[in-house]
Amino acid sequence: MMLERWDKICQNWVNHQLEHGSDDEVFSSGYLQGHFAVVLSHLEQQPQLDFPLLQAQMAQNLEQAKSELAPEDMALVSNAWQQLCEQLQPTT
Repeated sequence: MMLERWDKICQNWVNHQLEHGSDDEVFSSGYLQGHFAVVLSHLEQQPQLDFPLLQAQMAQNLEQAKSELAPEDMALVSNAWQQLCEQLQPTT
């Protein structure tokens, strides 16, 4: 249930970026979406899911991906991840 919710939120956010975002926002959201999908697939194996686990997995995944991008592009992706986190955070 949690994975489906996160996936739907990500899809809606990416779609919004595609429709309304700058070229940089479109790039960073698309790049981030790929990593997010990988992390969600790994989280399917976890018995316990929560937002901090998602954040930790994404941080680890993006750290490993740092060599794929120029520093300024990685900064765009990090900023995009912060924006997406705001959407994903559970409301209390």
